[in-house]
Amino acid sequence: MATAATMRDRFAGQLVIDETLRQQTGATPRTATQRFFGRSPLADEARSWYLGAVGEIAVGGILERLPEGWSTRHALPVGTKGTDIDHLVVGPGGVFTINTKHHAGKSIWVARRTLMVDGHRQPYIPAATSEAGKVAKLLGARMPHPVPVQPLLVMVDPKRITVKERPERVRVLNSHEVRRWLREQPAVLSAEAVADVLAVIDDPASWRSTEAGDPVAARARFAALHDEVRAARKRRRAWGFAGMAGMLALLGGLLALLPTLVPLMFGALAG
Repeated sequence: MATAATMRDRFAGQLVIDETLRQQTGATPRTATQRFFGRSPLADEARSWYLGAVGEIAVGGILERLPEGWSTRHALPVGTKGTDIDHLVVGPGGVFTINTKHHAGKSIWVARRTLMVDGHRQPYIPAATSEAGKVAKLLGARMPHPVPVQPLLVMVDPKRITVKERPERVRVLNSHEVRRWLREQPAVLSAEAVADVLAVIDDPASWRSTEAGDPVAARARFAALHDEVRAARKRRRAWGFAGMAGMLALLGGLLALLPTLVPLMFGALAG
């Protein structure tokens, strides 16, 4: 078992990418016909992991565009069940754990400790609170003064987020607003304090050991899979548009024939 030389080496979505590829090893290769009609290359077991990876990569890209003075780490392994902290951001505004959820086009409803996605309750708020608590405990054991850690839940491309009552600690944000929200936080950490926090965060000894793999190869394999998924989706849409165009053409043809067909029909009835 081994970890990265420094946690700075870990990339957005690393854990879920590894799991996506592991689940994808059992996928049945598509036939030529299935490829032609745009069947997804994803194995059923890999689908949720794939969506999670896409969401984490998207949010990771947003966070990497934070201004100077802010630093972001990704896929930090915690606990004993193969879980990780999707993103951890440290800057003048404080320390933030970010739990990313990819629910594109879904309606999010929040009231204190309850969060629902299209009416289905999800345990996201307690999980986000727990992650922040683990990081706060880690920093408290390694630093001379306690460092508050703010948990964030970032939803990727939701249809809407309705907050009836804010959770006590967790802030629920749209992926499109998280960077602005972080920049607007009041300064609570000096540059020296940020460096001290990052020294603890970047130390592999602070985190659960992970299996050594080839991150470059994993990213390349996932990128290739992602391209296949998008190509299949485009092909399905093309077939959908073709089918719709065919239906419209058929309807148009029938409408054009109505002036001829109606007299014939009434003539047949009269006879």
